[in-house]
Amino acid sequence: MAEWLSRAEARQLAERTLGFSKSDGCQVTISSGVNGNTRYARNEVTTAGDTVNAGVTVTSRFGKRAASVSTNLLDDAGLRRAVEASERLARLAPENPELMPLLPAHVYTAVPAFSGATADLDAARRAAAVQAVTGAADRAGLVAAGLVHRVAGAGAVANSAGLFAYHASTTAVHTLTVRTADGKGSGWAGTAHNDWGRATGAAALAERAVRKAQGTREPATLEPGKYTVVLEPTAAGNLLGLLAFALNARAADEGRSFFSKRGGGNRIGETVVDPRVTLASDPQDPDLLTSPYTGEGLPVARTVWIENGILKHLAYDRFWAEKQGVAPTPFAGGFRVMGGTATLDELVAGVDRGLLVTRFWYIRPVDQRTLLYTGITRDGVFLIERGKVTGAVRNFRFNESPVVMLNNLVALGRPERISASESGDVGGAAVVVPPLVVRDFSFTSVSEAV
Repeated sequence: MAEWLSRAEARQLAERTLGFSKSDGCQVTISSGVNGNTRYARNEVTTAGDTVNAGVTVTSRFGKRAASVSTNLLDDAGLRRAVEASERLARLAPENPELMPLLPAHVYTAVPAFSGATADLDAARRAAAVQAVTGAADRAGLVAAGLVHRVAGAGAVANSAGLFAYHASTTAVHTLTVRTADGKGSGWAGTAHNDWGRATGAAALAERAVRKAQGTREPATLEPGKYTVVLEPTAAGNLLGLLAFALNARAADEGRSFFSKRGGGNRIGETVVDPRVTLASDPQDPDLLTSPYTGEGLPVARTVWIENGILKHLAYDRFWAEKQGVAPTPFAGGFRVMGGTATLDELVAGVDRGLLVTRFWYIRPVDQRTLLYTGITRDGVFLIERGKVTGAVRNFRFNESPVVMLNNLVALGRPERISASESGDVGGAAVVVPPLVVRDFSFTSVSEAV
């Protein structure tokens, strides 16, 4: 087969699979594509490879009982076995009182999320990107490690109620760390986009990470406390994602969320953060380009979740929406936080004394009702004095809530697409955020980590 299925091929595969079904209702989810990555460390490639695969997940229903089976054996015998296995398991499964009926056919707006430049990012082109980084690190007497990762493919969902949806997409990520030979200095840079041609180039990433690594050789130790911080877009995105993916209506209505209203219900219509903050998701956003439908085939539209600081919407799945008497509102696979026009350097120039933070790491929840999280800074924290970066400081552990952070907002810069995943691969959501200046950011202890 080709590296991924066309719309016609996906539809034909779905129809063949559904044709074997004897259940009350059946859904077929199809994935196909190529997954390629090149890893490097100590200034040389360590592993590289591409895998091509196509698979089908069959979910069969009998009343309120359902079960799923997956296979990548796509001949008739393999598909029939998967369908029959899912039906046997469904009959044994406990009833799910929240199981919703299969969706009928819908019309979807196509999202141009497929990039030829990303699809063509083969091992040779990935190696050229790696060489740009390792060459720069080697010339500076530093050591580089990183990952160039691309996914190109197509997915589809179909069911026995007549629904069929298809979406082709690509994603590319390049993240890297450059360290001093003694391991005491470290700099990081990263990029992500559907279109490799719009991602930050390897040479620019290398220059950024090399400069940070060189600047962190002899970090000073500052006392923990509350500081004004300039959060680079990646650092801002690490925390803003925690807010975005907490926009869940059920958790709010059940009293388990920051968005729960005292006495019951949720806080839709209330001001929750600084009036300069607007957070939206849109599959058609040219810097997001996410799927136009959910895993069950529900169309996804543009939604403004927070507008000028006011909570406008929460995400309702179909069950909870029906229970609450509202329309379902799915969250897209990414989000954008609106910003201004200032560059990172311009934001730094406006800070009399503070800290510039590259990114955060090992972020873990402390209190979901306040969205309090803890984690550590990593790969470059720098002291700002009178609008200039004057030197590196040791890493900190932080205890902070993105809600508190956005209520202590000083300034927003120019938004950009970032690599939002802590692991640096394509598993992260599509995220576009600005750098932020925030006052009274809480650092609780010094970390000896680099």
